[in-house]
Amino acid sequence: MRETPEDLTELQALLDASLPGSTPHLRSIINAESTVSAERLAGVLTGMRTLAVSTVTAKGEPRISAVDGHFLHGKWHFGTARGAAKARHLTARPAVSAAYLVGEDLGVFTHGTAEVLNPQGTEPAADWPYLLAYFKDFYGENAFDWDNDIVYFRVRPHWMAVYAPDLTKLTPSDDSAE
Repeated sequence: MRETPEDLTELQALLDASLPGSTPHLRSIINAESTVSAERLAGVLTGMRTLAVSTVTAKGEPRISAVDGHFLHGKWHFGTARGAAKARHLTARPAVSAAYLVGEDLGVFTHGTAEVLNPQGTEPAADWPYLLAYFKDFYGENAFDWDNDIVYFRVRPHWMAVYAPDLTKLTPSDDSAE
């Protein structure tokens, strides 16, 4: 878990604010008995998690694909090839939805805006050196041409809901690459 107390406070506020504006149907499924706190969520989402990411084409058609998702500081981070369709979609239209699912035991649903962390030709995000060190440690220093092959995104969430009906089934090692 890499979240600071401030990250957890921000994430908890997001979780608390997201459900009240949701439909009655969603609130009948995700409620106080079937969700988790920000601290618990961050503790469970360690390492790499296979994340389903949804983008939109120029024609407004939805596209979904899987990425290596990393939940760092209360936000999803993921990379893809610079020439991938999802990279083009997110650069042109940064609205994004992401879902992480573990059977019927955990669902993390996020809507937000994708931020390019290491754009070519312009300054990277202020925390890119920290994130790059994390990714190199995770994948290996020489796994990619980090400057040219891979583009990384952070999802700045404006809505997030977590379905976790049985906390005893959630452990930091679930589906984790660590």
